[in-house]
Amino acid sequence: MKDEKAEFAKRLRTALREAGIEASAAVVEKRFNSRYGGTPVTAQAISQWLNGRVMPRQDKIRTLASIVGVDPQTLQYGTPSRTGEARQDWSAGLGPQDRVMVDGYLTLSSPQRKLVRELVAALTGVSAKS
Repeated sequence: MKDEKAEFAKRLRTALREAGIEASAAVVEKRFNSRYGGTPVTAQAISQWLNGRVMPRQDKIRTLASIVGVDPQTLQYGTPSRTGEARQDWSAGLGPQDRVMVDGYLTLSSPQRKLVRELVAALTGVSAKS
């Protein structure tokens, strides 16, 4: 189990680096908690994930995978999912600045998100559905 935790930590740090995200507990904590629907996770817990001392639960792995843009199966085990085709990550073509913008959007309240959607609709001429 110790090797499994260390291997997971290595995959997580690599995925963060490839996504252009600093492998810092404080940085990951902010991004993680802006997307995670459960009880917020502390920087100490994330530090334990990054250092291979603790393995996060499945729901947290799914959130981490969405942050770094990889399949949860790949992040957890190092192998792509074998059941069906892997989901295409819509954010794969985003650059670092766009990823920061999307992360910021996800921290907004519902009324603020609606306002942003309306602004984008006005700028692009594409109808925004509430």
